Amino acid sequence: MKKLILAEKPSVARDIAKVVGASEQKNGYIEGKQYVVTWALGHLVTLATPDQYDKKYATWKIEDLPMLPKHLRTTVIPKTRKQFNTVKAQLNRKDVQEVIIATDAGREGELVARWILKEARSNKPCKRLWISSVTNKAIKEGFAKLQDAKKYDHLYEAAVARSEADWYVGLNATRALTTKFDAQLSAGRVQTPTLAMVRERENQINTFKPKAFYEIEATINGHTFRSDLGRIFDRKKAEDFQKQLNGKAKITKVTKKTKKQFAPQLYDLTELQGEANRLFNLSAKQTLRIMQNLYERYKVLTYPRTDSRVITSDIVPTLQERISAVQGYNKITAQLKQKQLNRLPKSVVNDQIQSDHHAIIPTEEVAYLDDMTNDERKIYDLVVKRFLAVLLDPYEYEETQVSARIQDKTFLLKKSTPSQLGWKALYEEARSESALNYKENEKYKAKVTLKEGETKAPERLTEGSLLKAMENPSHFLEQDEKHLQKTLAETGGIGTVATRADIIEKLMTSQFMELRGKYLYVTQAGRQLLELAPERLRSPALTAEWEKKLQEIEKGKLRKESFISEMKQFTQTIVHDIKGMEARFKHDNITATKCPNCDSFMLEIENKHGKMLRCKDRACNYKRNIYKNSNARCPQCKKKMKLYGEGSGQTFRCVCGHSEKLTTFQKRRKQASKSKVSKRDINKYMKKQEEFTNDALKDALKDLL
Repeated sequence: MKKLILAEKPSVARDIAKVVGASEQKNGYIEGKQYVVTWALGHLVTLATPDQYDKKYATWKIEDLPMLPKHLRTTVIPKTRKQFNTVKAQLNRKDVQEVIIATDAGREGELVARWILKEARSNKPCKRLWISSVTNKAIKEGFAKLQDAKKYDHLYEAAVARSEADWYVGLNATRALTTKFDAQLSAGRVQTPTLAMVRERENQINTFKPKAFYEIEATINGHTFRSDLGRIFDRKKAEDFQKQLNGKAKITKVTKKTKKQFAPQLYDLTELQGEANRLFNLSAKQTLRIMQNLYERYKVLTYPRTDSRVITSDIVPTLQERISAVQGYNKITAQLKQKQLNRLPKSVVNDQIQSDHHAIIPTEEVAYLDDMTNDERKIYDLVVKRFLAVLLDPYEYEETQVSARIQDKTFLLKKSTPSQLGWKALYEEARSESALNYKENEKYKAKVTLKEGETKAPERLTEGSLLKAMENPSHFLEQDEKHLQKTLAETGGIGTVATRADIIEKLMTSQFMELRGKYLYVTQAGRQLLELAPERLRSPALTAEWEKKLQEIEKGKLRKESFISEMKQFTQTIVHDIKGMEARFKHDNITATKCPNCDSFMLEIENKHGKMLRCKDRACNYKRNIYKNSNARCPQCKKKMKLYGEGSGQTFRCVCGHSEKLTTFQKRRKQASKSKVSKRDINKYMKKQEEFTNDALKDALKDLL
């Protein structure tokens, strides 16, 4: 008899198959003497679409809303039905007596597996493999600690509750807004308050009125002392102080203290995405994609979708092996190999902080940096530096504070002198400053000056700062919602570490929000959506309350049915509110071009993939490309070209004026590959392309292999 292992992705399935001795490659699974290893392709099963409950829902009509089926059904996703059938066949084999769930260890991973088992009608005994990395060692240890799958039933119920709530609320709100205002509008419990936070920051900037302020400074023995009066917003008052204070300064106090500064905590996904955005201008989606590669393909980092910034005590015995696997920091790792690591602070090791996974750290797998892309090396380096930093000694420095009196006013000066670089040696942040040799009761000439400044508006949100705002949106609560700050803190904000990148990406691809440089802006369509969406759906407080209830379901403290009943009532309310609105939506991208199918005017849509025309009528939804952005380089100026047209007439055009048909480009590339480019070079080039937005170009390059 055999056991079937169900992984979430083929790459993870292959890693597990090696460990359990399954090596016979089949169509959609791998078989061995004791185990059959198969995989999903992400989700193979999803919730049924509205028209699968009633054919009338195939056409969007406001009078048919709200859609509230008594029970939501699951269905196999058509695109991946072949793999589902393969998995189902293996599940139902007579020689398979037990199932081991090995999908990602978290809420969504549980949903992936359980829905497959449900749709395949498999009732065989189940165990759960729960691991945070896919190294051979981690997999072996995970198999030694297999749990009864029933232990995770509440996690599955929470996942179903989340999915069904999004179906009821999201689909109904989106259809109601779209049909009511004849515009492609979408709303959801996370994406709408996320968009509202970006608009709120814009409102703060637009209504901000700068104020001039003045600070009093004194130059004493070549050093600048600052008055403890702080900012003064009255110019005359500041000038009067300055006039009164000309004269001599007396040193009244000199204190020296030895201080320590510990390294910042380990990364969770949100913190890492924010850093990558700030330092490298990588989007949250790009960073997550890179992390998945480092986790699944290279196996050098642990599970990325974590909200924890600590490790647990069972990880401590593995630290030296992880240090040995790290590449690029030989001097530091040699130092750490001599250090006892069993007395780390609670900011690093803490068993009391409950989370599905520990912080992101290196695995015991040796990293080969030459195999990685530039961006992969950057992200790997961020994690490694932070990991090594928390294991190193704290940064120690001597802080000298000098107090001086000019007449009856106090002026202060602070300077720091490093005594032990500790973890800052990794970052080269600590700099020695000239020593302060002041003594108490000494007197010096003082030159008092006014420093003028102006208050600044808050900075626009970047992807990184928006992620932090989603994690802690308390600053975006209305005054009567401030009592919910504790709830927001307990639930970790709105969305989850696993979904926030997708939410931001969806808002941009739906053109409710756009990126200008590194800053986010709400579009005209986005502003109108926020005016039209029900007020309760715009607040971060609502989705935080829901997330708290989902966590209660996970812990078995709340029944899923109670939560869904509440979601249905909420859905009825928001649909009723939308139906009663009298506002109108104004398209700012409507063109004079008419749709060839229904004669409606078409909208011009532009995003990172290119530009297209789309019918204004949602029921028609006819689309026609104007151009696609491509990775193809101009042979003259080497800039990226745009691909215009469709079918056999597709033509590349460059800003420099160069133009050539797609067929000509393909011939030129093939000719060049025969004379100059090796198969290895093309593979390397394709590996570096994060995403081909141009299918025609992608196909052309594939032909070269």
